[in-house]
Amino acid sequence: MAMNTRVLFVCMGNICRSAMAEGVFRQLTRQAGLSEIVTVDSAGTHAFHEGEAPDRRAQATASKRGYDISGLRARAVSEKDFDQFDLILAMDWDNLGLLQQMAPKRTHHKLQLLMRFATEHESATISDPYYGNQQGFEQTLDLIEDACAGLLEVARRRATQVAAA
Repeated sequence: MAMNTRVLFVCMGNICRSAMAEGVFRQLTRQAGLSEIVTVDSAGTHAFHEGEAPDRRAQATASKRGYDISGLRARAVSEKDFDQFDLILAMDWDNLGLLQQMAPKRTHHKLQLLMRFATEHESATISDPYYGNQQGFEQTLDLIEDACAGLLEVARRRATQVAAA
């Protein structure tokens, strides 16, 4: 029996970065034949946009590269997320800090920066493109694609491990 991996991507409002990361990683896991054992979701540390679709610029940027995120809806991180997910991946230091404040101590080992998994880019974080221009969304997606490719390798390794009885 393969080991399941449950990944939650987190940014501030869940309408740009974390939504794009969810769309990218969901497609990568589907293409790799891992969608049955890898759960993917996204949320925000704030509920500013709860129930809203991703930012139109995020949708357009993702769509140009073959990712459909139009059906996603923003939600805030909930207390149960800390128990339900194996990896809770923040886009930047501010959101990682907020997650550390929200999370029970016993779940802090699950909290990391998404860019930890990047292999092509050296940036530690993914800046929020919301107040910028279209090029900011393109750069954001470049970083997300890189980190998600590295994360896929982690999910692949976990899939080949047998869950401990």
